[in-house]
Amino acid sequence: MVMARRQYISRIIDTELDTLLPILPAIALEGAKGVGKTATAARRAVTVHALDRPGALDLAGADPQRLISGRRPVLIDEWQRMPQSWDLVRRAVDADPSPRQFLLAGSASPRTPGTHSGAGRIVRLKMRPLSLIERTGGVPTVSLGHLLRGTREPVVGSTSQSLDDYAAEVCASGLPGLRGMHPRAIRAELDGYLDLITDRDFAEMGQAVRRPGTLRRWMTAYAAATATTASYDVVRDAATPGGGEKPARTTIQVYRDILERLWILEPLPAWLPTHNHLRRLSAAPKHHLVDPALAARLLGVDTSGLLDARSARPSIARDTTLIGQLFESLITLSVRVYAQAAEARVNHLRTHAGEHEVDLIVERGDHRILAIEIKLAATVGDRDVRHLRWLAERVGADLLDAVVITTGTDAYRRPDGVAVVPAALLGP
Repeated sequence: MVMARRQYISRIIDTELDTLLPILPAIALEGAKGVGKTATAARRAVTVHALDRPGALDLAGADPQRLISGRRPVLIDEWQRMPQSWDLVRRAVDADPSPRQFLLAGSASPRTPGTHSGAGRIVRLKMRPLSLIERTGGVPTVSLGHLLRGTREPVVGSTSQSLDDYAAEVCASGLPGLRGMHPRAIRAELDGYLDLITDRDFAEMGQAVRRPGTLRRWMTAYAAATATTASYDVVRDAATPGGGEKPARTTIQVYRDILERLWILEPLPAWLPTHNHLRRLSAAPKHHLVDPALAARLLGVDTSGLLDARSARPSIARDTTLIGQLFESLITLSVRVYAQAAEARVNHLRTHAGEHEVDLIVERGDHRILAIEIKLAATVGDRDVRHLRWLAERVGADLLDAVVITTGTDAYRRPDGVAVVPAALLGP
């Protein structure tokens, strides 16, 4: 797959990097291929050692010290191709902890990244595909960071974005190299991206794929389970055509392990509160691919297909439509980007029997939370906030704020205090 070279799209992580680089000696940018790590890191580097260039690994193997040579900051791009480079940077930082020395960019997490974790020397930052506000370049009227203050300020703003626009964004992808392409070209690029995972990326991670069709069917079934807590056995069954032989659990575990190390799978962990407010919470993660456009492509749906309730897809039990699932995945991606800027974590909440669910729980460092429901609807009624009210009764002052993210046009607060925010108006 060849990504087009385009004008740099400003990223929310730019601010985080510009804050940390002057005070830290080394920063590692981690994330799936194509999310923009190299472009973002290279804007801050003076010397670049790109290990994916022809012959680069041979040169680095013959003289490893060359990877940490040159004017600072030094960028080692695709460092995981030579895991030894991680230790080289760590030792260089031990010898000289001056700030603004090294940037590492990696598209995979090696099983053994080095002889040391890098803790205290190399700070890891996650980079994801473009959030909604990064894609549009708009000015958000509601800040996730402000909501996390717990002051319950008024929320205002209006947008012309509609359900059709959000469906188009699901399929348009948040990979910056694909922005502005014709939809057919985007589909071709995403097909190439998925093919490379099977044909090359698994091999580079030391795992041959003996049955590419089985892996592709499992990824398709996983895509169908987006934004659900379906068990991995359910996903495995959905990946098995007819009464065919099911892949072994050990095989599925290898798929999951490699895909997570490639940052292609990004499951959303369950929230398990430190205080004993709640009992019998499920610990199952919600399934998400790094970019909902990959899920749409695996399922063979485009924008019109998403808007058609009759779209065919593998049989995974769900409480909503496919567009509802992928809209939730798009918002989850965006909130994760905004939450990282606010130094907060994102999880989900579901009781053991499924009586109560809250789509996103954004947790500050002091364990106080922002609760978010995601609704594929333009209006919000009392039924849509029932889980938020239930949670408020149980956690009390630990609930900083409660929000429903919608496909509507206007941001406001309901009489019960719940904020209603169109997806296009939310930002960091």
